[in-house]
Amino acid sequence: MKEYQIVAINLGSTSTKIAYYRNDTKVLQEDLEHDPAQLKAFSTIWDQEAFRTQAIRDFLARHGLEMSGLDAIVTRGGHTKPIPGGVYRVNEEMLRQSGSGRYGQHPTDLGLRLVWRFAQEGPLPLTVDPPTTDEFEPLARYSGHPLFIRKSSFHALNHRAVGRQYAKDLGRAYEALNLVVVHMGGGITVAAHKQGKMVDANNGLMGDGPFSTNRTGGVPVGALMELCFSGQYTKDDVKRILGKEGGLTAYLGTSDVRQAERMAQEDPRALEVLLAMCYQISKEVAGCAAVLCGKVDAILLTGGIAHSDLVTGEIKRRVGFLAPVVRYPGEYEMQSLALGAYDVLRGARQALNFPNETGPEL
Repeated sequence: MKEYQIVAINLGSTSTKIAYYRNDTKVLQEDLEHDPAQLKAFSTIWDQEAFRTQAIRDFLARHGLEMSGLDAIVTRGGHTKPIPGGVYRVNEEMLRQSGSGRYGQHPTDLGLRLVWRFAQEGPLPLTVDPPTTDEFEPLARYSGHPLFIRKSSFHALNHRAVGRQYAKDLGRAYEALNLVVVHMGGGITVAAHKQGKMVDANNGLMGDGPFSTNRTGGVPVGALMELCFSGQYTKDDVKRILGKEGGLTAYLGTSDVRQAERMAQEDPRALEVLLAMCYQISKEVAGCAAVLCGKVDAILLTGGIAHSDLVTGEIKRRVGFLAPVVRYPGEYEMQSLALGAYDVLRGARQALNFPNETGPEL
């Protein structure tokens, strides 16, 4: 049997995760943390291209690997027009849409450009279940006014990976289950998984849902409108407040849940802020349970914050009556990326062409 070599990359705001797989087995992984002060020297994520490229090449060199020897290089996807979930071959149209910023922007958009460049040396460039994966049902798109259409923008890759992992652990098919999955990281997203499709979720990039470590989530619309037209803030100021300086950062001055928990041991207000975050997450979970008409097989908690006993315990206390609550701390994104690529290489799945049955123009 042929042994396929795969490298998976996942670019975060201050990190570059890199893993090397042989077939479906992870051989090694490094999570490279970058100095935020160093990253501030770059005006945009696109300016980081040479920096991130060198980090990946250094990883390969340290382990005696060559780009030309890889069968595939796969990245967490960027922001494009909505598309169904699956494994996609990165192409120029995907890069054009991702680079426009029209559909959102994150370091993962740069990841698409990197694998496209690396593909010139041989490996197949792929992405799996990108952030704009769209499997919403029609009712999920309504907001309250035709000018505002609810968008599918959440941690689709890790959501699906954890759902599949739970199904595997249970000995059942993911497509046979109804799940509510909660990803808790820099952004917090809660999605309803209905028999293999992610039919509703909050927009975790710049939208609704619970506040997180540095994002506001949904805020009172009237108050936001007054702030925007007060003359005291520019559009960039408001984007920064909503997407980088909200949540725990705004209330407690830290985006680290562990630090917030230490503060909560001495400061009742810090504890109240943490409990408020759990409160909002729990409300979102209950909303997804309503989407599934109460037929929920399990509630799965994942992401870095799922390591917290305080947070997961409080969520379980509030929503445990709906279904069993199961923890999957950390993320399964690297595994999902690599296994998606492996399935394509061995012919078990077909790499989709972008665009492919794309969703509505938003």
